[in-house]
Amino acid sequence: MSDPDCIFCKILAGELPATIVDEDELTIAFMDIAPATRGHALVIPRAHSRDVFEAGPEDLQATILAAQRLARRVRERLGADGVNLLNSAGAAAWQTVFHLHIHVIPRYRDDPLRLPWVPSAGDPEEIAAAAQELAGG
Repeated sequence: MSDPDCIFCKILAGELPATIVDEDELTIAFMDIAPATRGHALVIPRAHSRDVFEAGPEDLQATILAAQRLARRVRERLGADGVNLLNSAGAAAWQTVFHLHIHVIPRYRDDPLRLPWVPSAGDPEEIAAAAQELAGG
């Protein structure tokens, strides 16, 4: 199931580029192009659902488990001191892409990030470098 107008569904279909760092049968994780911190990635279910309210139990479970797997990798490979797992459901909660997703945001001691952050384009070379460290099991 997909939505032809959804940018995350277009990434899944290969119509838009993404730097994929993890995937399994039900989920995919890719780097955020407007990262809040170094290593910020998104985890989505392959099946389209608008938000946490519409997601089926199997997809919801697979998505949070994939986020946990990636959070562990962020801590181990990027040296993050902590991790925010963030899900926004609805425009009032800052959701801007209406396909269920979990932000995996590495946190580093004394980083200046305050939530919610104002997304802005990240450095493509830095995103690629962090992705290389995160990719692969």
